[in-house]
Amino acid sequence: MENSLTKKEYSPEELLNDFLEIYGGEKDSVRIFASPARINIIGEHIDYNGGKVFPACINRYLYVAIRKRRDSKIFYKDVKFPLSFEFDINENFAYSKENDYANYLNGILTQLKEKGFVFDCGFEILMASNIPAGGGISSSSALECGFAFAVCETFGFDVSRTEIAKIGQMSEHRFMNTKCGIMDQFIIATGKKNFAEILDCATLEYEYVPLELGDCCFIVMNTNKVRKLSDSKYNERRAECEQGLKILQSAGIKINALCELSAEGWEKNKSLIKDEILQKRAEHCVFENQRVLKAAVALKNGDLKALGKLLNESHESLRSKYEVTGIELDTLAESAWKQDGCLGARMTGAGFGGCAIALVQKQKIDSFIENVQKDYTQKIGYSAGFFACGSGDGVHELPLISRR
Repeated sequence: MENSLTKKEYSPEELLNDFLEIYGGEKDSVRIFASPARINIIGEHIDYNGGKVFPACINRYLYVAIRKRRDSKIFYKDVKFPLSFEFDINENFAYSKENDYANYLNGILTQLKEKGFVFDCGFEILMASNIPAGGGISSSSALECGFAFAVCETFGFDVSRTEIAKIGQMSEHRFMNTKCGIMDQFIIATGKKNFAEILDCATLEYEYVPLELGDCCFIVMNTNKVRKLSDSKYNERRAECEQGLKILQSAGIKINALCELSAEGWEKNKSLIKDEILQKRAEHCVFENQRVLKAAVALKNGDLKALGKLLNESHESLRSKYEVTGIELDTLAESAWKQDGCLGARMTGAGFGGCAIALVQKQKIDSFIENVQKDYTQKIGYSAGFFACGSGDGVHELPLISRR
């Protein structure tokens, strides 16, 4: 199986050349935008439960090349996929399974139209991504936010970065029928290089925290098991949390979301939820939210050992309380935990496949990858993908490439 994380990256320069080869014209008329992947350092499955999360953009990008047309046609192409699509900007777009990735783009256009933005012409798109699809580091949100930002900038729409995130989320809800939280879109739209972001998903208040890891870095570990959010048990978990919240509210607990409960408040009231499964789901939310607060303090204090311990606790809760890991992610985490130089590891993203992250001393990266790969291949039967990541910027234009 091809290693989807360590194969050669596709460059923006290649994208510009391919765009001109496909569509013709001059390079000065093309604009290129970059949209990052993200890792969530900690705070999983609580963005839709009113919790705080702690994501950061990483230096893996999806690139969008765009140019206005003189007619009303829209063309979507991707350099790595054979499917291409043609639409008209005046269409009333509807979800269709046959439209594959175009559904994400049409969903964004639908949201923009509903907000009253008017397109005076069509456009042509060529995309290339160095983010593994379905890998748990938010390839779909990078696509949504990168496309939304590119379209808004190209057509001069006055849309804030926070609104870009909201448009991406609403497209998922209304067009893709996936009731995702706001975290992925928000960090991709607002992130800054060398910073993580504490985001309160209930209020959308956020704080930048310097991402200073010293002699350590995060390694992303891809199970190479493709997982689509809409195909997973994501919506089921969300419904379970809503059911648990409703039980507490019906008993007179005055909260609007599970993560409003403190650890003490949970211990006092958890017996109100009689169903063992619902109780486990709610308990994960409460304590995962507390781990986010502790992780932010640890990072501010430069206590990477404490941060690593919290990563391990998060994975264990996601395995035993929320039950969204699976053999692939558990194998990566368990192997990582026993490696010299690893401070902590956990799954990241929705789970059911996708990726895990590990906080590893830089001098141990090679031996870490070699050993975890050996364990994973022996147990799972095929290889995982690995890369050591740096931080990255949120969605942005690449002016030097598109103007030179």
